[in-house]
Amino acid sequence: MTEPAFLDAIRKSYDTVAEAYVELVVPPAGMDPLSRAMLAAFAELVRTADLGPVADLGCGPGRITAHLTALGLSAFGIDLSPRMIELAQQAHPDLRFTVGSTTALDLSDGELGGILAWYSTHHTPPEHLPTVFAEFHRTLAPGGHLLLGSHIGNYEIRRPTEGYGGHPVSFESHLLPADRIAELLSAAGFHVTARLVQEDEDRPGREGIAVVARKPRD
Repeated sequence: MTEPAFLDAIRKSYDTVAEAYVELVVPPAGMDPLSRAMLAAFAELVRTADLGPVADLGCGPGRITAHLTALGLSAFGIDLSPRMIELAQQAHPDLRFTVGSTTALDLSDGELGGILAWYSTHHTPPEHLPTVFAEFHRTLAPGGHLLLGSHIGNYEIRRPTEGYGGHPVSFESHLLPADRIAELLSAAGFHVTARLVQEDEDRPGREGIAVVARKPRD
């Protein structure tokens, strides 16, 4: 099967900016209090349900995967970028990291107790999000929890030519309204339980959303 072109653009772009990403993006300890609180609440939900490990999808260099582990979860990371996975393995050799795509996860049905997709789905064209969210639903155990973070907007498409550190990139960012993201999750079979919309302090006029959703028990 031919791989969608957008996946190759994401992979190559994040391979290119990986080192600069580590230098420029704040670790979990430097996140704003609301983002840290959402991660902590997600961790408590998953611990309480006790249904299996957590997959950090789009884990990058693995810092949030390690943060989830420190919060008491059994967590591992998956990322499309081989270079990001190399950096994650170097920084956190005690954790598991693998290369993979959210469009076709190499995981069993119902294997996971939780999924974190923290600002890793906005590069996916909207027409492919149902496939991604269906994979989230398939791999979560009934009663499992999802925390999704994403940039949002009014159906905007951003096509930057430079990424972290000024390195060239070719990915796109698709900024959907918060309600549309919730609708797509609901259509995939999730029950959306909480939404937090907040302004990006570093980029006025830009907003992000954190969505908590649960796969219902049959």
